[in-house]
Amino acid sequence: MAAENIDFESIQKQELFSNLDNNEIEFVASFCGVINLEKNKPLFGSGEKAERFYILTGGEIRVIKKNENGHEEQMAHFTKGDTIGDFDFARGAKYDACAEAAEDSVLIAFPAPEYTIVDLLKKIPNTICTILLNAIIMMTGRIKSTRRLILENMPWVQELHRRAYEDPGTGLWKQTLIKDEIAGVLNDPSALIMLKPDRFKILVDSRGHSAGDEAMIRIALILKNIIRITGHGWALRFKSNEVGLIFNDCHYEQAEKIAEIVSQMICALEPVPPHGNDPEFKFSATVAWAVWPGDDHDWENLLAGTYSLLLDTWKAEGNKITHYAKAEKS
Repeated sequence: MAAENIDFESIQKQELFSNLDNNEIEFVASFCGVINLEKNKPLFGSGEKAERFYILTGGEIRVIKKNENGHEEQMAHFTKGDTIGDFDFARGAKYDACAEAAEDSVLIAFPAPEYTIVDLLKKIPNTICTILLNAIIMMTGRIKSTRRLILENMPWVQELHRRAYEDPGTGLWKQTLIKDEIAGVLNDPSALIMLKPDRFKILVDSRGHSAGDEAMIRIALILKNIIRITGHGWALRFKSNEVGLIFNDCHYEQAEKIAEIVSQMICALEPVPPHGNDPEFKFSATVAWAVWPGDDHDWENLLAGTYSLLLDTWKAEGNKITHYAKAEKS
């Protein structure tokens, strides 16, 4: 359609066309196209590359996406004056949803369907370079706005973070937190202390799973109190009843002392009273500790080696504190 039939005011309002003078706006308008879309007809489909964006000058457009059950869900609804797909166009991305006319609609497309941005770059390079620069500025601005929104809602974000990584049974951090976050912030030296309750199967078999759950809550409370007293570190649940601590800036003497305190506090837990023919159950734990990078420069190997030593010691005798060091294994 000729440039004089294009709605210049709608074009001038577009973020991508900011800083363009009147002559450049006329050039842009000459490479725009008008699309008349009947009700329920598609504008674009999921997976298509966003080679243009649209200004809705009449009618309504809905964006729909199939959920995991295969049912369609409406993601957005556009009315007269709205811009559709400018961010996807600026990124050169593919649409992740479909758009269709909710009623008979009229849209301005840039570029017109018969052009691509590469075509226009050859025809009006200076103007297109300005538009591409505006695209970068627009993306940067929207990213900053998103980050600001996240910061403004930080308590909500923190709650989501906590739920994602917190073990619901004990309130300890899950092991996935080590790989996702802790491993990236370790300082030299960092201490790993792991423990496994002794004779735990006897407790569960004689008193039931609820007694085992209660015991894990009591053990977790010990670990969380140590973190609270020291003022730093992470208390984690590694497997079913293997738990432990990780501390940044923790030397050998400190790590060994904390391992001893953990063992003593587990042994000091109030025993489970006799039940029927089952005698009183007294708590103890096997503890294994190591310091990175002194005991093993590879954090993943140190984690695996300490865990393996913990299990071996627990199976052999239990109620013992043991120190993992790679040199001792070679």
